[in-house]
Amino acid sequence: MRAWLLFSAVRVLVFAIPFAILFALGLDWWIAALIAAVVGFCVSYIFLRGLRDRVALQLAEARNAAPKRSADEEAEDS
Repeated sequence: MRAWLLFSAVRVLVFAIPFAILFALGLDWWIAALIAAVVGFCVSYIFLRGLRDRVALQLAEARNAAPKRSADEEAEDS
């Protein structure tokens, strides 16, 4: 499983679980969403650093893996 998929799924769960609990306790949906977003951000920032770093590394590797242009292509463009 790619790190970004796992990271995204965990982030959704970190938001959805507090939201469901707060909404079940009777808070308005927008208040529950606001509190869940803050809680999700804090938990993600503190506990998901390793996953976040792996996602950033994969994105950087994908960006640097772009195909190199040959000298012939460079000559055609100039």
